[in-house]
Amino acid sequence: MNSRKSSPPADNGGKSASARPAQEYHTTALVLQGGGALGAYQAGVYEAMAEAGRHPNWVAGISIGALNAAIIAGNPPERRVERLREFWQTICQPPLLPALGLPALPDGQAWPASALGAMSGWAAWRALTEGQAGFFTPRLPPPYLQAPDGPASASYYDTAPLRGTLERLADFDRINDPRTLRVSVGAVNVRTGNFAYFDSTQQRLRPEHFMASGALPPGFPAVEIDGEFYWDGGMVSNTPLYRVLTEQPRRDTLVFQVDLWSAAGTLPQDMLQVAERSKEIQFSSRTRLVTEHMRTVQEQQRLLHDLMALVPADRRGDPAFRRAEARANGALVNVVHLIYRDKPYEGNYKDYEFSAATMQEHWRSGVDDMRKTLGHAHWLDLPDPARPFVTHDAHRGEAS
Repeated sequence: MNSRKSSPPADNGGKSASARPAQEYHTTALVLQGGGALGAYQAGVYEAMAEAGRHPNWVAGISIGALNAAIIAGNPPERRVERLREFWQTICQPPLLPALGLPALPDGQAWPASALGAMSGWAAWRALTEGQAGFFTPRLPPPYLQAPDGPASASYYDTAPLRGTLERLADFDRINDPRTLRVSVGAVNVRTGNFAYFDSTQQRLRPEHFMASGALPPGFPAVEIDGEFYWDGGMVSNTPLYRVLTEQPRRDTLVFQVDLWSAAGTLPQDMLQVAERSKEIQFSSRTRLVTEHMRTVQEQQRLLHDLMALVPADRRGDPAFRRAEARANGALVNVVHLIYRDKPYEGNYKDYEFSAATMQEHWRSGVDDMRKTLGHAHWLDLPDPARPFVTHDAHRGEAS
């Protein structure tokens, strides 16, 4: 059975009046989906959270979400946005030739989608052929021209530069300090095919835990951790939402779920659209399905919790009561959902289009969406016990 308790010491960086409702929750979690270059949207979401004084005490991520989590957890609150920006400015630079871009137009004018699409496609092609500074470089000669050399090099790209970037921009002593944020990242054991979470409350997290979470084959190599090799967690589940919502014991929880892929979309009309739509379906990880399942479970457990309060005291030693007590849960859960919305010029390569201009557009979208969400201040209130699990989405309107 759950009772509302005060939050553990939070890495708040100072409280503001606007942050009051979130402090009533035991857990405020930031949950970050995978999506490659689209992850700059998550950085924008966090910037808007920080400017409103809303700081999570648990951050969980998959793939690029895990990398963003490392930067957030690896810095004090007052430096997180600055470090996120430095991280994205680093990995959105081509390693060889200078970046190209369209010149700025006078106020009120914009380049047509066809021109933006052409530049976006060019940037994606450069990422494939040159790699991205501080992130990954092509293997030369390519792997099909080399003799097999084990799982750590069986990939088209080498991610060794990413380790240096993480070590430069994230303090791993802070990541593993129990007085700051809790951190969880997901990966897949290549040998067993089983999903694994690496959690700062259970083990010491190192750069390789975050790199493993984003090691999507065949582009990136498997990462060795304690004798086992791991690939990108998005191969099994691209969001750690279920991990957060099934934490034991259950506590009153506010979740900011930030997705980079939308499960809903348009019917594809050509092969490029088929490639894009298939990615969206594969990597959206059915977030809404998970949310609805957890809503049903939570409502049933809350009902059991309330019914047990009606049992006379002299019957509470009964074995049946004890079994029910172990299954009851009075926690209140609020999931605030943000989903990146595609731009008209983006194609099926949007997850590896790392141009600085597109990164900045993704970032601005995240800031705008989070500000809009936080404009509904009552959305962050604790749910009523009669509705112990609620969700909100600025793109869909009121609570559901």
